Amino acid sequence: MDRQNSNDIMKFLDGMASSDDVLFGFLDEGNHSPEDYNFAAGDESEVDNETTDCNSEENRKFWQEQEQLLQATLYRTSSIETKIRQATKEALKVVRSKGLVCVCRRPVTDGCRSCLRGEVSRRLREAGYDCAISKSKWRSSHEIPAGEHEYLEVVDKSVSKKGEIRVVVELCFRAEFEMARGSDEYKRLIEILPEVYVGKTERLKSLIKILCTAAKKCMKDKKMHMGPWRKHKYMQAKWLGTSERKSVSPVSETEEDMFPVAKQRVSMLNNGLFGAGMGRPTAVAVV
Repeated sequence: MDRQNSNDIMKFLDGMASSDDVLFGFLDEGNHSPEDYNFAAGDESEVDNETTDCNSEENRKFWQEQEQLLQATLYRTSSIETKIRQATKEALKVVRSKGLVCVCRRPVTDGCRSCLRGEVSRRLREAGYDCAISKSKWRSSHEIPAGEHEYLEVVDKSVSKKGEIRVVVELCFRAEFEMARGSDEYKRLIEILPEVYVGKTERLKSLIKILCTAAKKCMKDKKMHMGPWRKHKYMQAKWLGTSERKSVSPVSETEEDMFPVAKQRVSMLNNGLFGAGMGRPTAVAVV
């Protein structure tokens, strides 16, 4: 997974995050006037120029539309999402201040993602939410390979008329869609995403569709093969397919004493949520 270098979590943890923190201006790299080019005289050059301008304009409109759709989807929210988002924020603040105790069979310095999910889930349960680690698993098909994925899920039944509401908490959301060879337009779109996602499954379904459409366009423009793990069905299977909820055992004070928290150091596993600074966590927005 690529190194996380966002400053969003610090602003979020300090209560300063807003839509302005993630908005950015679209850079029109391809929309040039004919005077910007030195073409040889002749009808063929004029036709080529018109074709280039047409393709460039279509490309610009596509990415602009994807950005608008992404922004609109991210900034819609509900009261339950807001409450769980705030509770997740508080859980991450505690983990940040106390450090993460890794209780795996082979403990990792500064903890691992699995232990982080367990700790955040435990604290959300203590806050009164029905939170558990969900593990999705799917078989291979002619379109996608087999795979599995773990994330947090909160089930809310407080509003009887609406029935059961599922809220997904993905602690490494942006990283799931990053592509090292993505185009500049695609990378700018991904930068809008929060590091940590907290939202209903319906909203997540819309986000996946937008992002996978953008990934497909990116690979097509670069004339590159799109890996099956980037496809829409594969990404849907991670959070929207069949999953199994598993409870998290509480960590007692004795267990914490058995695994003392070392002085925080940067590692490949915690770099995304705790940053690359000495003792200063990198900000990650929670949306």
